[in-house]
Amino acid sequence: MPEPTKTVRDLIRTEYDQLTQSERKLANALLENYPAAGLASITIVAANAGVSTPTVARMVKKLGFQSFPQFHQVLRDELEATVSGPVKKRERWASEAPESHILNRFADAVMQNMRQTLSHVDTGRFDAAVHRMADCDGQLFVVGGRVTRALADYAFTHLQAIRPRVTHMTSSAATWPHYVLDMTHGDVLLMFDIRRYETNLLRLAELAKDRGVTVILITDQWTSPVSKIADQIFNCWGEIPSAWDSNISTMMLLEALIAAVQETSWTDTRARFEELDDIFDLTRLYKKST
Repeated sequence: MPEPTKTVRDLIRTEYDQLTQSERKLANALLENYPAAGLASITIVAANAGVSTPTVARMVKKLGFQSFPQFHQVLRDELEATVSGPVKKRERWASEAPESHILNRFADAVMQNMRQTLSHVDTGRFDAAVHRMADCDGQLFVVGGRVTRALADYAFTHLQAIRPRVTHMTSSAATWPHYVLDMTHGDVLLMFDIRRYETNLLRLAELAKDRGVTVILITDQWTSPVSKIADQIFNCWGEIPSAWDSNISTMMLLEALIAAVQETSWTDTRARFEELDDIFDLTRLYKKST
């Protein structure tokens, strides 16, 4: 049985280079419509992918599963996890909770989430995302959903100090057409979307891509549907002993991105910080040190 912290998508990507041509055809079909493509019977999965039933059985075993039914059940569990609400989330961890204090369990879960998140960050993709976010030739739009709007607000607060032309989109989908109107080729859209994924965010990403915008997605380990069209995807682990998911590993990744963008253009950013401090002094917003 594969590691419980890895999704089937992760396993397919990890083992992809070791697959035969027909198995890669199946893998591509599964990834293109994930996880729905793998939730039918083995014969239907094979037929939809245009491969033989033995090919499905062989690939499933290469991924570490003993049988197709086991593979099928793991996909079903993943699907259930992506749509579960706060009550079901709490029931799950409460039934498995050890007797130790919640602070210890919480800390253990958070540390594991950060380790998993970091182990899945491709440094090349990270650097590519930073390069695009630091490119002041285009606008940088930032948006989040019902819960992740707090992350979007945090990102905007820092990025607008680092570089010009940063726009914080409201969480109200009714206002998004006004922002899309100003999007052009070369712009960047930084999006946050975690389970239960918001259909409006997917539609926004589609509209942005149609206008030549680079989409950078920060999501959870189950992966938002926006990933189908995003240019850069970052998965952050978030399960904790709570009715809610944690955003600690997401915040860790976000702060790393912000720090990297700052360093990419430090000369200009430093001048911008100094001018900003002068303006703060004029507004007397902060108490000056003596």
